[in-house]
Amino acid sequence: MYRSKGLNMFDMVSRRGFVSLSAFAAAGLGLAGCSGSKTSEPAGSDAGSAKASSKKAVELQVFAANSLEKALPEVQELYTEQTGTTFADTQFKASGDLVEQMRAGATADVLITASKGTMDDAEAAELVDTDTREDMFVNDLVIIRAEGSDTKVEAIADVANLDGKIAIGDAKTVPAGKYANQALASVGLYTGTEGDDGEYAPEIADKVALADKVGTAAAYVSTGDCVAGFVYSSDIFRYDGIEEAFVCPEDSHKPIVYPGAVAESSEHADEAKAFIDFCLTNKKAQKIWAKYGFELSA
Repeated sequence: MYRSKGLNMFDMVSRRGFVSLSAFAAAGLGLAGCSGSKTSEPAGSDAGSAKASSKKAVELQVFAANSLEKALPEVQELYTEQTGTTFADTQFKASGDLVEQMRAGATADVLITASKGTMDDAEAAELVDTDTREDMFVNDLVIIRAEGSDTKVEAIADVANLDGKIAIGDAKTVPAGKYANQALASVGLYTGTEGDDGEYAPEIADKVALADKVGTAAAYVSTGDCVAGFVYSSDIFRYDGIEEAFVCPEDSHKPIVYPGAVAESSEHADEAKAFIDFCLTNKKAQKIWAKYGFELSA
């Protein structure tokens, strides 16, 4: 996983070439021309050099949940520094959209979703290697308001009494929206327990502003288009202009877990798995996750 701090191939060839003639004589090696103007290279050194120079660095394509948009690039930069592995333009979208992209033929090396359900969908469609699946992070569901706002939310049910719109991710593709609907269902404001199988109660039906991703829900609140919204606690670290109004109780929704797995379409499966492991074990990476409000899954 880590790049060796020892000599590279070219250093090794250079130092091996700088050997005294007496050493070659003692070894019984023949030299063409004993003027000392040029020494022979050890057998196979040219082939080794050619191999080293022609070897291309691995580039990984990562598909990741939108809420990882700030933290993940920093971890990727750290990984590149330590291993030389680079990353293509990482796709940050709603988890459901990422899975649909892969269904349509998009290739990736790593998939990280914001819910177990979307990763289950990817598994069912044989888009990821089941054996490589790991629960990577956990998060909290929070109700937010615009920074400095006097909007008060002391319970989930309070959103029904707010004077203004409520931003919620579209549960068809946005896991945060499903969690929000589950939380609303726990207080009778949504009819389905799964979060994408019901309708909003009359008290809030006209107030809901659906968002195509969790970042859009945060933007609706920061701009004042909505007085409150449901996002992850990590989103408060990602976006300006919003603040926490209320943390939804853990038992009001299913656990918020981010699974990761190697994509079946990957041509660099070993390297992709090594990156997932790095995310979970490297101490500097862990500090980055914590900075943006993510906790490692136990």
